[in-house]
Amino acid sequence: MVATIRRVCLGLPEVSERLSHGTPTWFVRGKRSFASVWPDGHHQDDFPHLWCAAPPGSAAELVAANPEVYFRPPYVGHRGWVGVRLDTGVDETELAEVIEDGYRAVAPRPLVARLDTAATQD
Repeated sequence: MVATIRRVCLGLPEVSERLSHGTPTWFVRGKRSFASVWPDGHHQDDFPHLWCAAPPGSAAELVAANPEVYFRPPYVGHRGWVGVRLDTGVDETELAEVIEDGYRAVAPRPLVARLDTAATQD
């Protein structure tokens, strides 16, 4: 799953990867993070998971709809981020949608427009 997450994240406009807090994290224009993966878990969550920015209200909706897969992560959950368990068989397409939504939540409008333009050309 880490390879899938990396491929999806790095496929978005002006995204870079570097370690943050000891784990792979993806940034828009090197500044704003929108996703971090914890392949071996983190603190009390000892299962592989992704933390991802989310549009307003969507994290709570995802957790309510499917609490076996989605959870409120520590430190960033109060800012609307969502946790995704990677040991539940979550579908790669669904994971890519969550990542893209997280990117859209933090990326500047010109980059979101670039993403939209690329999507209509496919």
